[in-house]
Amino acid sequence: MHTDWTRRQVLAGLGALAAAPAWAQSADPTGGDPLGSMQWPVLQKKHIGAAPWQFSDGIAVKGPEFAEDAMNVPIFVDARALARSAGPIALIRLVADRNPIQHILDFEPLACWPVLAFRFRMEQGSPVRALVRTRDGRWYVGQTWVNAAGGGCTVPGLTRADGSWSRTLGQVQGRVFRNVIEGGTRLRLRVMHPMDTGLVAGIPAFHLEQLVLRDARDQTLWRLNLHEPVSENPLLTLELGDTVHGPWQLTGRDNNGNRIDAQVSA
Repeated sequence: MHTDWTRRQVLAGLGALAAAPAWAQSADPTGGDPLGSMQWPVLQKKHIGAAPWQFSDGIAVKGPEFAEDAMNVPIFVDARALARSAGPIALIRLVADRNPIQHILDFEPLACWPVLAFRFRMEQGSPVRALVRTRDGRWYVGQTWVNAAGGGCTVPGLTRADGSWSRTLGQVQGRVFRNVIEGGTRLRLRVMHPMDTGLVAGIPAFHLEQLVLRDARDQTLWRLNLHEPVSENPLLTLELGDTVHGPWQLTGRDNNGNRIDAQVSA
C-alpha cells in the first residue's frame, strides 16, 4: 500500500512538471550564459535592456588564461567577422562581470575597423565581455574568461604611489605603422593619466572620460568613453583601416576637466 501511494505521488509530480510552462522547465539563473555567470542576467538587463540580442561567435575577445598583473590585464576585441555578417558596428562595450566597477569602456569605430586592444584592472577572476551593437540596434555578445589573483582595482597605481603622475599628466605618445599581416594602418597610443578607480582610501576617482581621434580632413575616426577600470597610463591599439589621412588629432578630457590635445604623425 505504501508503494502504491509513492508511485501515485511520483506520477502526479511528473504530470505537474509536464504541464508546467516551458520557461519553468528551462529556468536558468545565468540566462543561458556559456560561462555560467550569475551576474550576466543583471548585466544584460542594465546594458542591453529590451533590445534584441544574442551570443555570437563573430566577436573575438581574447585575454590571458591567468592575469599575472591584475592592474594591467591585456584584452583584445575584434568584431570584423560580425560586421561582415550582421552589418556595420555602432558600439563595442567592454564589461567585466565580477569587477566592483563592471563597465570598462565604450568604443565607437566610426570610420575605422572594429578592433581594439587595451589593458584594464581586475579585482578577481571574471568573464570579460564585448557587448556589440550594430547600426540596426541589435546586440551581439562575445566573451572570454580571465583568471586573476585579484586586487587590481583597490591598490594605487605606480605613478600615484611615487607622485610622478602630476609631471606627466595628459602627455601623449603615439606610433603609426603598417599592419604587415592584415593590411591597414595601426595606431598605438599611450595617454599619461593615473586612472584612479576611487576604490583606494583617500584617493577619489580620477580618470579619462573621453578620447576622440580625427584625421587631417577633420573626419572623426573613433571615439572612446573610458571608465575607472582602464589601466594607469592607458595603452591603446586601434586599426585605422586602409584609407588614412594623417596627421591625426587626439582630443579628450578627464572627469576633472583636464584636456587632452595632441597631434600624432606617421
